[in-house]
Amino acid sequence: MTTIIRAGSAQEFLALVPSLAGFEPMRSLVCVAFVGHRTVGVLRHDLPRRPRDRSTLVAAVVATLCRMPGVDGVVPVVYTDAGFADRGEAPERRLVELFAARATEAGFAVRDELCVANDGWGSYRDPALGATGHPLALIAASVPGRGADDGRHESAVHARIPEGEPRRATAVARALERLETAGPGGAEFTRLGDDLDPVELVEHLLEPGTVPARAVAWFLHLAARPAFRDGMMLQFAFGPLIGAAAHDDAMESLERAELAGMTVDELVSGELAAGSGEAVSELLARLIMGQTGLRPERPRVERAIEVLRGLIAVAPESHRVGPLCIMAWLLWGLGRGSAAGVLLDAALELDPAHTMAGLLDRYLGSGALPEWAFTSPREADAG
Repeated sequence: MTTIIRAGSAQEFLALVPSLAGFEPMRSLVCVAFVGHRTVGVLRHDLPRRPRDRSTLVAAVVATLCRMPGVDGVVPVVYTDAGFADRGEAPERRLVELFAARATEAGFAVRDELCVANDGWGSYRDPALGATGHPLALIAASVPGRGADDGRHESAVHARIPEGEPRRATAVARALERLETAGPGGAEFTRLGDDLDPVELVEHLLEPGTVPARAVAWFLHLAARPAFRDGMMLQFAFGPLIGAAAHDDAMESLERAELAGMTVDELVSGELAAGSGEAVSELLARLIMGQTGLRPERPRVERAIEVLRGLIAVAPESHRVGPLCIMAWLLWGLGRGSAAGVLLDAALELDPAHTMAGLLDRYLGSGALPEWAFTSPREADAG
């Protein structure tokens, strides 16, 4: 979705950035990309902690801009917990100067260079900025309907997990216990009916209405197992055909992991690190890493995120990490990387050694973006 920027001043533009990004940036270099006068994307990277890392960060951002079709302009904005008072000028000036030089060399029009510090804001191009910057209250006052004290973080909104209804949570916990203690072919599995099939289960979860507690419990049970979790994750995004292919492939990975005496996550992590591509088929691996122009079905993903909120809310803590990983990946696929990070933090707090949560945290935290972020819907459909 593109947006026409009609902000009449830098402070009004800065007031719009959180809405454009879908989160409230913190300690970040945020680059708003333009095609003409329309914004077509927002890139966010953590600020470098060491001066020698500036060049690497700038090269990565400019390279990403070069891959975005039609982009011809950019506005970099630094968000930092440092202040004007620390050095008597806008923080991170050297980083922004380096970015502006490299972006200009690459053919982009750098329209402004802005800083939001902990004690003020301003444009690095303003010779009269001074040592204190402009009051932050000017930005807050430029947001329609928001006062200076109403700085809600969009990332927290997207990552929100509601309180679970106690009776529902109890019913799910009991059903989960029965499933996990039942023997093969037991009555508990028979009662699941079509939902016993993970592909059928995901489609059932996406339907309107209340899903039986036993089906929720079965999803939580499967989401705790890598061989099923990743297939369901892809199915939520791309539909049942991809889900079925991922499920079949995962069964092969499960057999290979058992022969190697490893978990599936350990097998996948090792094979991806070695570049062998054996853990999942090439297409499925590329989908998980976002290395394809094939777009997720956005309405389907939005529905899946809402469903997962409710499932996580009634899940025992012991079974929350898998669904948190799935929801984080789906949010990332929609461009809500900061919200995804909030969920992965929650997952790693529950299980610091969880392989998938750690892999996603490192990959998404590196600033990786899915390829479909760089294709228009028409291009994706044509491909």
